[in-house]
Amino acid sequence: MIRLAKINIVLVEPEIPQNTGNIARTCDCTGAALHIVKPMGFEIDDKKLKRAGLDYWWDLEIHYYESLDEFLEKNGDKPLCFFTTKSDRIYTERDFEHGDAWLVFGKESKGLPETLLCSREADTVRIPMTPFKRSLNLSNSVAIAVYEVLRQRGFSEMKTEGERLRMLNSLDIK
Repeated sequence: MIRLAKINIVLVEPEIPQNTGNIARTCDCTGAALHIVKPMGFEIDDKKLKRAGLDYWWDLEIHYYESLDEFLEKNGDKPLCFFTTKSDRIYTERDFEHGDAWLVFGKESKGLPETLLCSREADTVRIPMTPFKRSLNLSNSVAIAVYEVLRQRGFSEMKTEGERLRMLNSLDIK
């Protein structure tokens, strides 16, 4: 049996429960695995997390790590892609067509540690924005990245056709 390439979303020390809940929902809707590097700025049973996507939480493939060091020890040899406003490379320039994708995002207030980014500079990418803005919302950034991977893979295994509108069906319009 052939295993399809997997998308892995890595959140390093997430702070805002709504973002993590929204990202969990994105993972569930796209088949991505969620990796959370502690410490987190909230509890998993947080009401805000539930409102943003906890009903999807139990269907997720989710992995927890006690620290960034533990995550890197277990996964540092994987093709990690670090999203940061400090990179000169645009995320669309990265090839995600083949193999597993590992998309790594830092905490909302500070991003990823600069020492990590310097040591893996060739693996960093950015999402373009207008000048003089700090950053996009984390959950939006994750969605942009996940859908770029899916686009490069031709949306394989995704439902790409919509349902006909009920009104059109009732009128039998083709």
